[in-house]
Amino acid sequence: MENELKELFHSVFGIASAEIYFAPGRINLIGEHTDYNGGSVFPAAITIGTYGVARKREDQMIRLYSENFSELGIIEFSLTDLAYRKEHDWTNYPKGMISYLIEQGYSIEQGVDILFYGTIPNGAGLSSSASIELLTGVILNDLFALNIKMLDLVITGKRVENHFIGVNSGIMDQFAIGMGKRDHAILLDTNTLDYELVPAEFGEHVIVIMNTNKRRELADSKYNERRAECELALSRLQTILSIESLGELTEECFEQNKAAIEDGTLIKRAKHAVTENQRTIKAKQALVKNDLNRFGQLLNESHASLKDDYEVTGIELDTLVETAQKQPGVLGARMTGAGFGGCAIALVKEADLARFIKNVGQTYQEQIGYSADFYVANVDDGARKL
Repeated sequence: MENELKELFHSVFGIASAEIYFAPGRINLIGEHTDYNGGSVFPAAITIGTYGVARKREDQMIRLYSENFSELGIIEFSLTDLAYRKEHDWTNYPKGMISYLIEQGYSIEQGVDILFYGTIPNGAGLSSSASIELLTGVILNDLFALNIKMLDLVITGKRVENHFIGVNSGIMDQFAIGMGKRDHAILLDTNTLDYELVPAEFGEHVIVIMNTNKRRELADSKYNERRAECELALSRLQTILSIESLGELTEECFEQNKAAIEDGTLIKRAKHAVTENQRTIKAKQALVKNDLNRFGQLLNESHASLKDDYEVTGIELDTLVETAQKQPGVLGARMTGAGFGGCAIALVKEADLARFIKNVGQTYQEQIGYSADFYVANVDDGARKL
């Protein structure tokens, strides 16, 4: 792969010598819609991700090319003009990183040529945008010897997403991609950024990513709606409890005080936020004890809560997950990401993998009318030079 990408760089940019880098994608093992509710998330970096081949230039031009969008050719701009431009398409992600690092006082005085190649399926919700951001940060950090801490690149990537691109997302994606470690998941408190690396070794089981291949049209509008519902539930609980977020509540405390919310739908939304946050802590305990059966059970409980209390699954995700849960060798399955399309994950015995993909794929095709895609993801290190 590395030699092929260097040859491709040579054919695109006409220059032979270049360095090669990689930033993973990420899956969230458990802890969905908890980040903006003051809870914990439990992501891991994966072996599917984005490669970058790069070299410094003598002038101030930035020239970017993606093999995934080869029809767009090389997109170029100058270091003196780093404004967001719609027509610059996907390159606004690297452009935002360059712009914000310069704004922070880092010395980037020459241009760069960068070739990108991603193995993350587009629109699958495995965080290709954060992967491109962190990849760009690692490239600039190395080529210009900027000596930036990875956590600062993570925070800059989130700023790019929120302010340069204009997507109101949390820090989980960039954090997992920057701070990931092979065979470990990250239990991250999204409020404090305190985190713990937890062994995520699945023995004879593998994590299978199941892509619904449904574009997530509803995800953004429903995301904002759920966020508002949780804020309203929290404000009603705050009339009787001294809390800053739903993530502070235990299940017992929530059950004792939920009547203050006074609305059945809002109670369900808050219940998901509270119970899902507790599931991240239980999942960590299960993995530390290497209790994969318990971990799988928590995945199933997470999906049930996302379906019944948070109502963000939809027929495509439910078909995949509920079919997966019935297959031999499966310990657990759940949707991952914002919902209404995107992906689900399953913990599957490797010996049963081929049969699993055949059975789940066939049922999904029959019930939904088009096919799902399946990928095996191993837990990988964070963004780095290769």
